[in-house]
Amino acid sequence: MHLPLLVTVSTHPLDNSGQVDIYTAHYDRQRCFEETRSGKFSVYVGGSWFPRSIFGRMMAVCAYIRCILAAIKLSFDSRRQQYDVIIVDQVSAVIPFLKALTSARILFYCHFPDLLLAQRRSTVHSIYRAPIDWIEQSTTGQADHILVNSEYTKRIFAETFSRLDRRGIIPSVLYPAVVIPNNAALTKSRSSWQKDLPEKAVTLLRGGPTFLSINRFERKKRIEIAIEALDLLIKDKKVSKKSPQIVIAGGYDPRLPENVEYLRDLGKLAARHGIRDSVAFLPSFSDSQKAALMAGCIGVIYTPPGEHFGIVPLEAMAAGRAVVACNSGGPRESIVDGETGYLCQPTAKSFASAMKSLMDESTAERLGAQAREHVQKKFSRNAFGKRLNDIVISLANQKSKIQ
Repeated sequence: MHLPLLVTVSTHPLDNSGQVDIYTAHYDRQRCFEETRSGKFSVYVGGSWFPRSIFGRMMAVCAYIRCILAAIKLSFDSRRQQYDVIIVDQVSAVIPFLKALTSARILFYCHFPDLLLAQRRSTVHSIYRAPIDWIEQSTTGQADHILVNSEYTKRIFAETFSRLDRRGIIPSVLYPAVVIPNNAALTKSRSSWQKDLPEKAVTLLRGGPTFLSINRFERKKRIEIAIEALDLLIKDKKVSKKSPQIVIAGGYDPRLPENVEYLRDLGKLAARHGIRDSVAFLPSFSDSQKAALMAGCIGVIYTPPGEHFGIVPLEAMAAGRAVVACNSGGPRESIVDGETGYLCQPTAKSFASAMKSLMDESTAERLGAQAREHVQKKFSRNAFGKRLNDIVISLANQKSKIQ
C-alpha cells in the first residue's frame, strides 16, 4: 500500500498490551502488505470516494482531502473506541483535525519532507505548491512526537523545516525494519525459486549470473543506471564467458502515467543498447516472487541517488544478498561498503565496476553472509517493534497524566 496510513493504538496500562487499527484513504487487497490481510487488526477506509485528481491535476490537494476525510472517519469512530495514540504516516495535514476531534496523542512518521519531493514544473505550479508547503511545515510541528527514518532524513528535516528547528523540534530516528527469513526458509527458496516466477525471469536466472533491481517504476529511481551498467559489463572483455543479466522488478500501478511511460522507456533503452534479451521486467510481484528473485540472483542493484532510506537493501541483505547502491542518503547508513555490498557514484561505470566484483562467486557469497548478519543485528523487526512500542507507551502515559 503506497498510501498514507493512520494507525490507531489503544493501550492497556497494566501489561502494555493494546489494540491496533488502521485507517487509510484507499485499500486494495491485491496490492497491499500481506500483514494487512492477516486479520490481526482491522483496516478501515475513509475518503476513497473523493477523486485522486481533478482533470489530471491537483493531486496533492486531492490526497490531502482524501486523508482528511479518513481522519474524520477515524475521529467519529474514536467515540466508541477511545484511542490513546494515533500514528500518522506521511501526510501531516490531518494532524490538526485529529488534535481537535480526538484526545489521542499524535506520533508523526515523516519519511521525507514532501515539499522536497514535489517538482516545481512552472511558476504557476510553484504558486500552487506554496500554501501546501506552508501547511506541511505548520502541521508537522503540531505532532506530539516526530520520527524520521534515518540520520540523513533528520538532517534534511532540520534544513527544510527551519521554523521547527528554531523552535527546538528535533525528530527521533527510527530505522525501518524487515522480516528476516530463517535459514530453513532461505534454503527452501533457493531450491525451489523457479516455480514462482514467469518464464522469462526463470530463463535469465538459469542462464548465467543475474542481478536483481527492485524499485517502483518512477524516474527518480534512476533504474536506467542498472541497464546502462549491464551494457558496460556485457561489453567488458574481462568478464566471464557467461554474460551477466538483470531482472528489473518493482511496484507498478497502471493508473499512474509515470509508471506506464517509464517502464516503456526502460524497455526501449535496453533495446537501443542491444541487450533486450538480457533484461526481464517484472512489474508488480508477490512476496513469494520477491523471495524467489532474491534466491536466484547473485546480488541486488539499488539505483536511487539521495534515497532517504530504502527498504530494498535491507530485504536483500536479510536474504543473504550483497547490495550495490548509491553512496548517498540512507544506504550509507544501512550498507557497509566492501563488507555487505558496495556504495557507488550514481553512474553506470561505477555500478558496473561493483557488479563485476560480485560476479566472483566467492565474493558474492562472503558479502551476502556478512550482509545477513548485519541486518539481523541492526534492522530486525524485534528491534524496531521494541523501540516503537516504547515510544507509543510513553505517549500514552503522557495522555493519562494530562487527563
